[in-house]
Amino acid sequence: MTFFQSCVLGLVQGITEFLPISSSAHLILFPWFFGWEDPGLAFDVFLHLGTLLAVFLYFFQDWMRLIAAGFASIRERRIYGDHERQIFWMLVIGNIPAVIAGVVLHDWIATIFRSPMLISMTLAVVGFLLYWVDESSPAIKNLRDMTFKDALMVGIAQACALVPGVSRSGSTMTMARWLGVRRTESARFSFLLAFPITLGASLFEMREINNIMVQGTPASHLVGGFVCALVAGLLAIHFLMQILQAASFRLFGFYRIALAAVIILWSVFSGN
Repeated sequence: MTFFQSCVLGLVQGITEFLPISSSAHLILFPWFFGWEDPGLAFDVFLHLGTLLAVFLYFFQDWMRLIAAGFASIRERRIYGDHERQIFWMLVIGNIPAVIAGVVLHDWIATIFRSPMLISMTLAVVGFLLYWVDESSPAIKNLRDMTFKDALMVGIAQACALVPGVSRSGSTMTMARWLGVRRTESARFSFLLAFPITLGASLFEMREINNIMVQGTPASHLVGGFVCALVAGLLAIHFLMQILQAASFRLFGFYRIALAAVIILWSVFSGN
């Protein structure tokens, strides 16, 4: 992998991590389309560190308030009556399904779940659901109106995103919209929910960083990918939060279905 390729993949990760189009799918598909060597899951995780920092910086003030509220709820042994305390614990509950699924399915995620044909199916199915749910569901709830049951449902959707092509943001936003949460609030909860699980997964996979260094991935490539993912991630979050104030998820649903068709056609005509 060249420095240019690592930067391109960093940009791809940053842009697609927060748009509901699946970053893991694009990180697999780009090397597949262009004949690059698949950098593997460990390099993907390093790029996730860039988007992890992006979502933390963008929602820094939110996280400071939520963390303070979480500690206060533990100290005072009281959750209800304070919206930020409830949101903090909803984020905790919402990440439990993904933690369990990640432990159980870790080996499959790194191997058989990286098939382009499987990705084409998950892209299309979730793309249709994203479009249909967003068009048919009411937009009546704000973040403060969500319940712990809602958070668990969104968390289960997030766990499904361990399969490439599903999209963590796509699945969580689709579930939140199905529960009646407004578009911008669905995105905000999805992004806040992303931080703990991404942090945990990154720390778990950090043991692989030495392996990819040994395999010949220079530190400059890792840093280049990280920086590109960080900058692109910040821009992608801002773009989505702005566009959802006036638009729907329709465009992203169409894009996913179109990309699935391209994968199938490419596979057929290229023989891959």
